[in-house]
Amino acid sequence: MEPTLAEEFTHAYPESVRLVGVKVRNRGEVKKMDSAGAPLRTGNPVLIEVEGEITYGIVYTEPYSTPFIPPMRAMKSILRKPNAEEAALIARLERLSQEAATYCRTKARELGILLKLVEVYGAMDRRQLTFVYTADDRIDFRGLVRDLARRFGGRIEMRQVGVREEARRLGGIDTCGLVLCCASFLTDVKPISAKQAKRLDLPIDDPRLLGVCGRLKCCLIFEMMDAQGKIAPQAQELITPAKPNSPSSSILPA
Repeated sequence: MEPTLAEEFTHAYPESVRLVGVKVRNRGEVKKMDSAGAPLRTGNPVLIEVEGEITYGIVYTEPYSTPFIPPMRAMKSILRKPNAEEAALIARLERLSQEAATYCRTKARELGILLKLVEVYGAMDRRQLTFVYTADDRIDFRGLVRDLARRFGGRIEMRQVGVREEARRLGGIDTCGLVLCCASFLTDVKPISAKQAKRLDLPIDDPRLLGVCGRLKCCLIFEMMDAQGKIAPQAQELITPAKPNSPSSSILPA
């Protein structure tokens, strides 16, 4: 007898998942990832994929089991534990990244370059250092890159990001007292625009609607989803967006 649609739906999901808390390149907030069944301890390095590139993470929360309750969001899995040679490379990249960040900041000051260095990291499969930064103006990096290349060798990449990406990489606590949405659980950040906020009658000039990045908070997307009827009724106990003039508003407390 062929299984019914309900039976197929039931067996399409595991009963539980085994998660592990990992910091990407030992920076930012702890990310929940599938442990891939690996025996892990706090402080262990692991290999992971980030933005299509193999890199490393450090375990901060040992593996634990939790029931799988649809609709749980899709999360990435660690690839595996590194071998001895890869573990030594990870330790070297950690030291190199710290040294390169200090050197870059010193040289930038000497050259009068105004930038904010967000992260420096090395590639695991080639000789390359990536310097992630924010800046208000366009910058001529030719002198700085020459200095960095002479000091560290290999390829130097200067990657400019916006303030939202900076917040996602570094993490932090917002005015609600919780870890930033973009750094903790949002896998596809699609911030609400000022135009969309105006349609919801939100006072976009109110500083309490701005996140630590200085832009409209990512959590306002739930306000928009609620207005469009896209939040399931069972989610209301977890996500209860409210208009600013509502007595129960969690966005604009009195």
